Amino acid sequence: MSAVELERFSINQMTVKQLSMPELVDACGQSGIRNVGLWREPVESYGLEATAKLVRDAGLTVTTLCRGGFFTAIDPRERAEALADNRRAIDEAATLGTDTLVLVSGGLPAGSKDLHGARERIADALAELGPYAEEHGVRLAIEPLHPMYASDRCVVSTLAQALDLAERFPAQQVGVTVDTYHIWWDDTAPAQIARAGASGRIHTFQLADWTTPLPEGVLTGRGQIGDGAIDMREWQRYVEAAGYTGAIEVELFNDGLWARDGREVLAETAARFVEHTR
Repeated sequence: MSAVELERFSINQMTVKQLSMPELVDACGQSGIRNVGLWREPVESYGLEATAKLVRDAGLTVTTLCRGGFFTAIDPRERAEALADNRRAIDEAATLGTDTLVLVSGGLPAGSKDLHGARERIADALAELGPYAEEHGVRLAIEPLHPMYASDRCVVSTLAQALDLAERFPAQQVGVTVDTYHIWWDDTAPAQIARAGASGRIHTFQLADWTTPLPEGVLTGRGQIGDGAIDMREWQRYVEAAGYTGAIEVELFNDGLWARDGREVLAETAARFVEHTR
C-alpha cells in the first residue's frame, strides 16, 4: 500500500485495543499510517503528556479523541460531574493536538422514559461546553448511535436528531460524527449528510461494517469493513459530495479481532480500507 492510498486512513485505537500505546504508534510507523484516533482510557493509562509526546515525535496526527458526553443525568450532582469530566476531555483533546472530541450523549436515566427531556439536557450541556471547547480549539462531534442503544447509551439515534441539537450552536463549536455502522439503515441519512456539510458540521467520518448475526451484547458487533452489508464507497461519496475532505477512521469493536495479533489486524484493516474506499 502506498502513502497516497493511506493518506486519509485513520486507525481508531479501539480497533486494535490489544496494542499498547507505544506498540500502536510503532505499528503505525511501520505500516506507513499517519493518522490515529485515540480513546481517553488508554491515554490516561499511558499518561496524557507522555501520549502527546509519543504521537508528536512519531509524526502522527490525532484525528479524534473519544469520548465525551453522557449528559442526560437528572441528578444535579451527576450532571455537574459529567460537565467537569467533559471539560477535562476537551483539555485532553487540546493537549493531544486534535480538534475533535466525539460525544456519546447518554441514555435514559434509571426509571425515566422521557426521551425529549433527555435530549434537552444534552442541549443544556452543549450550551455550557461549546464556548469552552471553542476557546481550546476543539469541536464537539455528536455521534448518533443505532436505535438499539437509545435506552442505555445514546438517545440521539439519527443524524437528523444530532443536527437538530448541533444547529443550535456555531459550527465551530458543535457538529456531528458520521459513522456508517450507526446510520447505514436510515434512508434519510444521505440528505442529512448534505445538510451537515452545508453548514460545515461533519467533524469526523468513521467506518465499520454491519454483520449478522449480532453477537450477544451487541457492543462488540462492528464488523471488519467488507465483511457485511454496508457499501463503504456509497457513504464516502455522500460525505465527500457534502464537502468533507478529512481523515476517515476505521473504528471496530470486535472480540474476534481483539483476540488476534494487533499488528496483523492493523495491516488487514489498512488493506480493507484501500480495497473498499476511493
